[in-house]
Amino acid sequence: MTDTARPARPAAGADADRELKAKHRAMWASGDYPRLASEKIWGLGPRLVAAADIHPGDRVLDVAAGTGNASIPAALRGATVIASDLTPELFEVGRRLATEAGAELEWREADAEALPFDDDSFDVTMSAIGVMFAPHHGRAADELVRVTKPGGRVAVLSWTPEGFIGQLFKTMKPFAAPLPEGAQPAPLWGDEAHVRELFGDRVTDFAAERQTLEVPFDSGEAFRDYFKQHYGPTIAVFRRIADDPEQVRALDAALAELGRAHGLGEPGGTADWEYLLVTARVR
Repeated sequence: MTDTARPARPAAGADADRELKAKHRAMWASGDYPRLASEKIWGLGPRLVAAADIHPGDRVLDVAAGTGNASIPAALRGATVIASDLTPELFEVGRRLATEAGAELEWREADAEALPFDDDSFDVTMSAIGVMFAPHHGRAADELVRVTKPGGRVAVLSWTPEGFIGQLFKTMKPFAAPLPEGAQPAPLWGDEAHVRELFGDRVTDFAAERQTLEVPFDSGEAFRDYFKQHYGPTIAVFRRIADDPEQVRALDAALAELGRAHGLGEPGGTADWEYLLVTARVR
């Protein structure tokens, strides 16, 4: 498939966008996101696939697919699946997991804000806690709709602002670099009103439901240390403040307290990670 022509962005804006995307790619390639995805959130993929009502023969695009926690279950349903992501470093693990599961699918490097696919190409376009991290929400939503056939389904699963991961980003915000001009906070994709506005009247049968995923950690400190080691956004924030021991101590304490406040006070504790599951049909 080929690119559909789009208006060119001004050169300065294009350069800034490439620089921003390079930073995003490096962030998600840092740490060990594949391990986190497998150990903590793999179950979200099958939930999204079920909500998208994927059938054998459907042509499916998984946007910001990571290591394939939604792509692989979709392929196992008999769909023809393309798993796309800005960070192809994640594909090696994804391919291994697909092989182990007996799933066949295509892996394709792609920017969620400029997908390299023709209009009306897919029966289902989906994303499990992936497209939410594209910095320009309107562009990403436009692309989800553009590549989906009329009558096709769009399904997106995103952390809510009020839930555990949304609160993680709120806790890290004072220590993080400011968002670039025009970028929006990722957890806004977990706000129903925001997603309705993004899709507007281009979709019908819009449905949104808040659900939770139970995630175990033995303590707030265990959660903090795990994310410091494995989760790209947390790693990036700690790298930014690495030369300021006082800020490092403050963020260490804040993340441990966040975990304790959500039930991670003793071995065997679990935290409920809230997400918004949205489905709709393209007009």
